[in-house]
Amino acid sequence: MRIALLGTGFGQAHAAAYAARGDVEVVMFGRDPEKTARTAGRFGFAPSTDLDTAFADPSFDLVDICLPIPLHAPTALRALEAGKHVLTELPMAATLEEGRELVAAAEASDRHMFVDMFERFIPANQALEDAVRDGTYGRLLELTAWSAVAPLWPGASLGLAALPMEAMHSDLDLITRALGMPREVNVTAVARDADAAAVEATFAFDGAIARSSVSSLRPMPWGGRGGYTAAFTDGVLESTSTMGHDGRPTATLTAWTGDGAREVELPQADQYAAMIDHVLAVLRGEADNRITPAGALDALRLTLRVDHQVNGAG
Repeated sequence: MRIALLGTGFGQAHAAAYAARGDVEVVMFGRDPEKTARTAGRFGFAPSTDLDTAFADPSFDLVDICLPIPLHAPTALRALEAGKHVLTELPMAATLEEGRELVAAAEASDRHMFVDMFERFIPANQALEDAVRDGTYGRLLELTAWSAVAPLWPGASLGLAALPMEAMHSDLDLITRALGMPREVNVTAVARDADAAAVEATFAFDGAIARSSVSSLRPMPWGGRGGYTAAFTDGVLESTSTMGHDGRPTATLTAWTGDGAREVELPQADQYAAMIDHVLAVLRGEADNRITPAGALDALRLTLRVDHQVNGAG
């Protein structure tokens, strides 16, 4: 499998997953020759600044798009038109119109398109999806998803302009997959400055409520923390996770019922590596695509609705 990896910023998260494999060849594309060569070299990849090659070279099987959000949809469309399989970072598009265009293009193509809904591969999130589907604890009545982070990514803004699209999208996917689309959305927000803020969104459904809370108002020692609490008619699932600078994230899942609390055993999993595993398994014909554009459209629709209330976006 030969992969054109576009982007030297967040592309490093995908690069680490590819570098741990022995069945892919990766070329990393970037605009700055020095930075591209330095970053690609860290992972043992070849560097390139000739973006056109990613689409024109017939030896590339997959184009992996880790570019700024406004470039996701047009680059994905170009890759599909060039006959490439496509993996794009989330959100897949900057507007709902672009998202719908991607869905149509992907469904009309004989190539696979994937959206990096990496949180679907987190074991605790999979446990919630299973519980909702199987009715393990009855009917879901309340779901709260939250995350709070320090400025862990130098140069990256996590202010109000960025938080809904950059930081809430995955949790909103968790909510829409569990409960569908809400009939009512209410959003409040506060900013410390242009790069640090918090957003709180509440959602009303028929017979259920949900909440998504995200904040970048934390000092560096905090690292990153998050999770969810899901209250069902007959029990509660509580997920917590942390990450810091030690490279050893933690995650726990607890099931609460009338009989008490029970810690649910979770398999060890790196969500990005698991997502890449899934993409390559689909391309080998060993799995069905779980992260299609059509399956990501509701999360995009709700994210844009929250973004509109925070930033007046279209």
